[in-house]
Amino acid sequence: MDELEKMLLLQIADLHKVPDGAYNIRKNGAGDGRRSTEHIKIETKTDGKSGIDIFIAPNTKNESVHIPVVITETDYRETVYNDFYVGENADVLIIAGCGIHNCGVETAEHSGVHTFHLEKGAKVRYVEKHYGGGDGNGENVMNPQTVVYLEEDARLEMETTQIKGIDSTVRYTKATLEKGANLVVREKIYTHGKQFAKTDFTVDLNGEGSGADVVSRSVAAGESRQEFVSRINGNGVCRGHTECDAIIMDDARVTAVPELTANSVDAELIHEAAIGKIAGEQLIKLMTLGLTEQEAEEQIIKGFLS
Repeated sequence: MDELEKMLLLQIADLHKVPDGAYNIRKNGAGDGRRSTEHIKIETKTDGKSGIDIFIAPNTKNESVHIPVVITETDYRETVYNDFYVGENADVLIIAGCGIHNCGVETAEHSGVHTFHLEKGAKVRYVEKHYGGGDGNGENVMNPQTVVYLEEDARLEMETTQIKGIDSTVRYTKATLEKGANLVVREKIYTHGKQFAKTDFTVDLNGEGSGADVVSRSVAAGESRQEFVSRINGNGVCRGHTECDAIIMDDARVTAVPELTANSVDAELIHEAAIGKIAGEQLIKLMTLGLTEQEAEEQIIKGFLS
């Protein structure tokens, strides 16, 4: 790996070196390293689409999969399809993410379509980070899609973070949950300048005892725009919660649209949305400790998104 690739991998996957365990590293549309393990197999797709299939054996425990993507070219666009097949009672960590370093004047764009098939009792913690950098005038664009199928008693925990350098993103997630399945989402987004970010969640709680907890925290600064749409459909005995908390600064705009649909008298659904500026007393308290106003704002934002 060269120094630029190492920097991007550190930003999106906390990697200082080639990871242990199973991994697939993609750079500018080509494979840049792969390893399968006894219980986790990574295979190139054979259906004509660009991407990989990841097969995780039943009862696999305490193992991880890293599938980062790095782009260092300008005027480059790609769509990648990755499918995860997680066997019964497996419990694994999957770390994804994309880093773009665009030093040109054209657009660099990555669209990743990740589909999760979790069998009965399977558990996955999925961590996805997006980062953009470069010293050119070209835009960095990322449009991730996540499709989730959770069988009985399966659980997926999603942690998604986008805090720097992405000029435009539309983040789409659709999940279908069966009996006893659970989905937990924790999203963090920071936009500035003229950046745009939209997230769109749709969760179908089909099975008895299924549940979803979708929480988004965001900060919009400069002239950036954010949109948050979250739909939870309760189709039986289930519990659903969606929450959007946003800090708005400068001339930014934020729209939050929580939508709940109860198709059963036994569906318990809750939504919360709050948009506001940084409280003056918070700034004053930190400034009395010797911080400038800008430093105080930075500390508040850091704590809010942590």
